[in-house]
Amino acid sequence: MNIRIRMAAVMMCLAGAPAFAQHENHGGAPLSADQIGLVDFQTSCSPALKADMNRAVALLHSFWFPESRREFEAIAARDPQCAMAHWGVALTHWGNPFGGLRTPQTIATGRAAIAKAQATGTPTRREKGYIDAAAGLFASDDVTTQRARIEAFEQAMGQVAKDNPEDVEARIFWALAVAQTATPTDKTYAANLKSAEILEVLFKKMPAHPGLAHYIIHAYDTPPLAPRGLDAARRYASIAPAVPHALHMPSHTFTRVGEWKSSVETNRRSAEAARKAGGLAGAGEELHALDYQTYAYMQLADDAAAKAAHDRAVSFEAGAVGGPYAFALAAIPARFALEREAWTEAAALTVRPSPSAPYTEAITHFARAIGAARAGTPAAAAADIDRLAAIQKLLVVTKDSYWAEQVDIQRQVAQAWKVFAEGDKGKGVELLSAAADAEDLTDKSAVSPGPIAPARELLGFMLLEAGRGQEALVAFQKTMAKEPGRFLGLYGAGRAAEATGNKAAAAAFYKQLLAMVGPAPSGRPALAHARQMASAR
Repeated sequence: MNIRIRMAAVMMCLAGAPAFAQHENHGGAPLSADQIGLVDFQTSCSPALKADMNRAVALLHSFWFPESRREFEAIAARDPQCAMAHWGVALTHWGNPFGGLRTPQTIATGRAAIAKAQATGTPTRREKGYIDAAAGLFASDDVTTQRARIEAFEQAMGQVAKDNPEDVEARIFWALAVAQTATPTDKTYAANLKSAEILEVLFKKMPAHPGLAHYIIHAYDTPPLAPRGLDAARRYASIAPAVPHALHMPSHTFTRVGEWKSSVETNRRSAEAARKAGGLAGAGEELHALDYQTYAYMQLADDAAAKAAHDRAVSFEAGAVGGPYAFALAAIPARFALEREAWTEAAALTVRPSPSAPYTEAITHFARAIGAARAGTPAAAAADIDRLAAIQKLLVVTKDSYWAEQVDIQRQVAQAWKVFAEGDKGKGVELLSAAADAEDLTDKSAVSPGPIAPARELLGFMLLEAGRGQEALVAFQKTMAKEPGRFLGLYGAGRAAEATGNKAAAAAFYKQLLAMVGPAPSGRPALAHARQMASAR
């Protein structure tokens, strides 16, 4: 398609709904199993409400929390003795288990629901196990204790599964809890593999269960394991085609293996479903899908489509959809500038403060600092670097260790580029090498398709500018092993091979890049250079 047709298609997908709808689209007939997946969740609640309970749990497994909560609340209204309805409400308030720290308000709301579960009816011993396990998640509103509460929940759900070996759902929720305990610094991936082992056996027996496909993707959501999740990724969207998050989740795996066109398509469908759902939750799901879309479009050098996704995202009002959705609002503009090497544009990005998620503000300061340094105005990066240091200290105080580390890596990268741009190239390389080593020991958050700009990839470009082509090539090759199919990784490898005089290797990298992007309409100088060198004899 030519660029006008491509732009028209993208705008048709992104247009049509206001940036923030004030209602949830929950009218009409109840969602059926072929729309949300097949679940059989046994309870002692009214037998007449069994289908409703299965529907509520299926939606819970696909993280469609507002719809799931509505179902659980309706069950509680129709059966005042159903303790498990309140258990379900509590978990919908806990939300995405791979999300960030929960606020005291969230904890209080979930705790109130658990208290109702504990005071309602006469739940069975098995059901009491579920309720008591979930209660541990809300045991304290001290945000610094979240890791300990998650670990306690995993142990409690493991005991429920052990005490009730015939209960498949207990094993599924336990496996999800195991995956939650995985740390990005554990390169044995012990928790991931333990979770996947539980889930894979069950998935063979229950291929239409939404939680199994979903949680397998999460369990394998790390570079060395991602290819193992491709089967679940390719099947999940068809298991629950009415659920925005189910349509989005396959792109976690597609991103890890560099299947950019598949990522674009599944996120396009997710964004469309989210807009139909409307409301705050729909806005959040759409922004999440747009972040992954933008990332994929940038690797395909489809800058026009990325710009349309970018414009759709920034049309959301930060105050209306902030908090857990602030990540995409910060990440999308930063990616759009940095992936195109638009340094002046990056340096001028607008900061959106996010008191409840300060690490999202750090994204913009990181991009601004990199942009300023690489645009030749390193002094302008100082204020953003200072702000990164302040945010990192705040995250240390709240014991948000993961994001504290990530923001500190961003600060180190930004400082390295400032020093390099000021003329101390050796020191800049030394600082950025240390930052890249630190980033290699961790991993991206589930909220993100990838780093805003991989540290080792940036190191490759710094080494190129320092005239150290062979070292640059090694850096780019390491980046591609962890983040396959990145446009700048392949392009940088080609430039590094050129710098070493290896024209054949350079041409091979450029041809791989061109095969990946196809007839991209991008006007990027990098793409023009790749085409020229790939065709040179």
